Order: sequence, then structure tokens, then C-alpha cells
Amino acid sequence: MPSRSRKSRSYDPEKTRRALVAQAGAVAEAVRGLAPEAFQRRTRVGGWTVRELVAHLARQVEVMPRVLAAEAPAAADLTLTRWARSTASLADRLDADTREAADESPDVADRLTRAVAALEAAVAGPLPDRLVRITLGSLTAADFAVTRLVELVVHTDDLADATGLDIPVDRQALAATTRLLADALAEAAPGNSVELRVPPFAAVQCVTGPRHTRGTPPNVVETDPLTWIRMATGRLTWAEALDSARLSASGERADLSGYLPVLG
Repeated sequence: MPSRSRKSRSYDPEKTRRALVAQAGAVAEAVRGLAPEAFQRRTRVGGWTVRELVAHLARQVEVMPRVLAAEAPAAADLTLTRWARSTASLADRLDADTREAADESPDVADRLTRAVAALEAAVAGPLPDRLVRITLGSLTAADFAVTRLVELVVHTDDLADATGLDIPVDRQALAATTRLLADALAEAAPGNSVELRVPPFAAVQCVTGPRHTRGTPPNVVETDPLTWIRMATGRLTWAEALDSARLSASGERADLSGYLPVLG
């Protein structure tokens, strides 16, 4: 029996706006405190240095004011889950653009600070009820803000990993990122035989197979939000998460490794 269509999850625009400003500010403050030599450290992202990662973060923040200032498209043709599952197609372009941004920016920390200031000005009030156009398609401004949360949360964790900094992660930003990546998995592997639990933020059913109707499902995967985000973005493998006891999986179908990562 085919699985039923899943209803798209909605995100509160005001909570998203506040989380976006908070997370952008937190990462900019952390970067301003880095010693000059820290910018030359290697990160776990595509061979980038910390300097290149910060340049990438600046670019991801800069785009929000830019699309809000541009003409609105007539119709939406991009969902959040499709955005998440399509980012891998832009990997080469993003890598080239990031390295170019780092090369052209004498002070990447200053560029990020200025990008965050421009973001704060652009979203000082409620997010506008309009569409915006990005490379992958058109979506609402509120949904695009959710994609910026994903970028910020994922790369805040990358920056913390490379530098050893304890960078705060906004709870709402973490929740939105966790939920979107879980929903993207459920879309990529439709079905009801496995339940992925990422408490306290998400629980989705996925993978074709027998459908359970009551009680505990026969196949359960459970982990914490940051571990899930790292697996969903290719920072951590399924085997590594299991070996470190950060992931539990029970049931003969409870192996999601073939569906990961979901975000490029």
C-alpha cells in the first residue's frame, strides 16, 4: 500500500526571524574573537579553511537582504524539503564562490559582521508576506529564512569543530534545522515502517514496509539533534554514530545509512 502524502510542516515566521538574528549574531561574535592564526585551520567542510568557512557564512547571510530587495516572482515552485534535497547539485558552484569570496575579502570577520548588520536591518520588522527567488527556485520569504537557519546551524557546528569554540546555538534555530532535515529524509524515503525520533524536536515515519497502527513501531531510530544534523549533512556516518552510542536503532529495517546524507 503506498504511503499517504505528508502534510508540509509550517514554521512560525516571527520565531524564525528572531532565531535568524540570534544565530547570525552569535556566530559573528564568535568569529570576531578568533585569533589571526585560527583562520588558517582546516575544517571538515570540503577542504576549506576557517577563513573560507567564514566567507561562506557571510555569503549565506548576505543573500537574505538581497532577495528581499529584488522583485518578487509570480509563483512558488520550491518547497523546503526539496531545497534541502537539491543543495548537493550546487556543491561545485558553492565551493568556487566561497573560495572567490575568501580571496576577495581581506577581512572575512568584518565581512560577516557587516552581513549580519545588513540582515538585522532587513528583518527588523516582521518577515514580509511575499515570495523570493533563489537559484533553486522560488519560495516564501519566511521559508527562505528557515533555509538560512539551516545554513547557520550547520556551519556554526562546523566552526565550533574547527576552532574548539563553544558557540551558542539558538533553540528555535536548532529545532527548525532538526525538523526540516527529518522531513527531507521522510520525503526521500517515503513509508511508515521506521520511526525516526530526534527528541525533543522531531519524529517522522519513513521507509517502505509494513505500516504499524498502534503501540511502539517495530523499527525505531533515535538520536539527539546535533548528531542527527551531523548525519543528515554528511559530517558523521551512521557507523560512527552507532559506535559512539549517540544513535540507537532497533528492528530489521532500522538502518537509514543508505538514505544519508539528505543535505549536500
